[in-house]
Amino acid sequence: MKFILGRKLGMTQVFLDNGVVVPVTRVLAGPCQVVQVKNDKKENATALQLGIGAKRAFRLSKPAAGHLEGLEPVSFLKDFGLDSVDGIERGDVITVDTFATGDKVAVIGTSKGKGFAGVVKRHHFRGGPASHGHKDNLRMPGSIGAGGIQRVFKDMRMAGRMGGERVTVKNLEIVEVRPGTNELYIKGAVPGGRNSILMISGEGDLKVQKKKVETPVEVAPAAEPSPAVS
Repeated sequence: MKFILGRKLGMTQVFLDNGVVVPVTRVLAGPCQVVQVKNDKKENATALQLGIGAKRAFRLSKPAAGHLEGLEPVSFLKDFGLDSVDGIERGDVITVDTFATGDKVAVIGTSKGKGFAGVVKRHHFRGGPASHGHKDNLRMPGSIGAGGIQRVFKDMRMAGRMGGERVTVKNLEIVEVRPGTNELYIKGAVPGGRNSILMISGEGDLKVQKKKVETPVEVAPAAEPSPAVS
């Protein structure tokens, strides 16, 4: 399984080699650093915790600053399960190179919030009749059918807050991968508004770039001054 975190940039369209126009969503995917490597022995899970999004260091809480010690500050963390985390270390980086054109992926995001909505907009009710004798009844929900039980059943479709929910869209195709700008072009629409965080996953091998280790520079010792000759 391979995965990455991204930020939705917006929608556009591209021309394929056969001249067909395809609507795509531009996603700024990564680079994501591995913040934590979880294994069964300690965390009772086998997963990688990825981070994305720059955040000002002075705004980090003390627990967050301790958790990100030695890494770049991030604003969003997410765990992805893996069968094995052997060879992956804290500080390694995952980029768009792990995906290829034609891959099928699942995209998870938070849908746009639309505020308080009625049953016609929220649940696609057809509403009441609009003829004579039905004043102010056009967009009413009608009877909820509670009967003699004298309570409202759970999960009853009624008016309420619409949107702002976790949505998963599966079987989307990656049309183009642009490593130079860290962008993925995904066919079709994905949940969420501009700049919202997306979780992208698909089948295949995960490619991980090892963290850069700064080698210490050896400084030659200063030469001892020669003794003065009288």
